[in-house]
Amino acid sequence: MSIKTPKLTVVGAGPGDVDLITVKAIKVLKTADVVLYDALVNEELLDFINPKAELIFVGKRRGCYRYQQEQINELIVARAKTHGHVVRLKGGDPFIFGRGAEEMEFAANFGIETAMVPGISSSLAVPAYQNIPLTKRGSAESFWVITGTTKDHKLSNDVALAAKSNATIVVLMGMGKLAEIVKLFQQEDKNDLPVAIIQNGTRTNEKVGIGTVDTILEIVKNQELSNPAIIVLGEVVNHRAILANVQEEYAKALID
Repeated sequence: MSIKTPKLTVVGAGPGDVDLITVKAIKVLKTADVVLYDALVNEELLDFINPKAELIFVGKRRGCYRYQQEQINELIVARAKTHGHVVRLKGGDPFIFGRGAEEMEFAANFGIETAMVPGISSSLAVPAYQNIPLTKRGSAESFWVITGTTKDHKLSNDVALAAKSNATIVVLMGMGKLAEIVKLFQQEDKNDLPVAIIQNGTRTNEKVGIGTVDTILEIVKNQELSNPAIIVLGEVVNHRAILANVQEEYAKALID
């Protein structure tokens, strides 16, 4: 039996809706010898994988890590050398707070060929599914995408900088720091700034809480919103209600 060339392909699985994976990603999954997948990956996507491939779950569930990052890196290299093509299937886009770049760099240090298939990031798709545009003429000229928790388990300093701007702010992995985020925006007198919390975005069990900087903590408590969720702060959050009102008025006009 010929020895296969060791290779790592990091693949973005998209934000959750199985239909949001790319055609290229599906093609790559069919060529995999081993697939390492995360907890945020929709398990329906596993049906696209080469049936002869080894599947290894390496994600985090209920606060428990099946593998530490260092172990995942070593597993990638070991399986690539013994099996051939390793696909690292990660939720969203692996280059947006997904550690895909780190895993590729680690593998490359062992002479392993690497490739990347981008995914649709939750930072873009999740608000869009709720009719929240990250930019809108007259409301937001730019947007920030920020990690809520750094590798030191602290709130990113960029949130304080972003709070001073008029941009739309999207915070990933920030639910545990929501009270701190709210305080920063209150210090900038943005108490009435619209806020959306979207849990399990694009999935069938999606939950949404809409409020303002001053009210969002109570809304999160009352609606029992938790991770995995993204936080969107900005005037563009109002577009959701504006669009709904326009559609309602049009429907009434048709009846009249």
